[in-house]
Amino acid sequence: MKQLLLVFIGGGSGSIARYLISKYLNSAESGIPYGTFTANVLGSLLIGIILGLALKNNMLSQNTVTFLATGFCGGFTTFSTFAYENHVLLKSGDFINFFIYAIGSFIIGFLFVFLGMYLAK
Repeated sequence: MKQLLLVFIGGGSGSIARYLISKYLNSAESGIPYGTFTANVLGSLLIGIILGLALKNNMLSQNTVTFLATGFCGGFTTFSTFAYENHVLLKSGDFINFFIYAIGSFIIGFLFVFLGMYLAK
């Protein structure tokens, strides 16, 4: 039960943080949803750091990892919004921004996970 509460509180906190970032960074004029992109990239960096620290001499407790990685990062990053925003870009015929956003999110997300793991060392 304690694990569920940690995920619930962490997920809610992450969702609020993502909402605030998206509110201030997403703009219909730019074509690219920078808020979602920023949340996904930062979330990738954070989960890399969190899991890197967890693996390094057990620096983080299992409860902390559950709260931060599963809860906060799970609520903060969002694949469903990412998928929808890509659908909108494709439907509108904005293939250049679709390509930049989709491929950029994928590549930079992976790189930031690796960066987070490296920084945790």
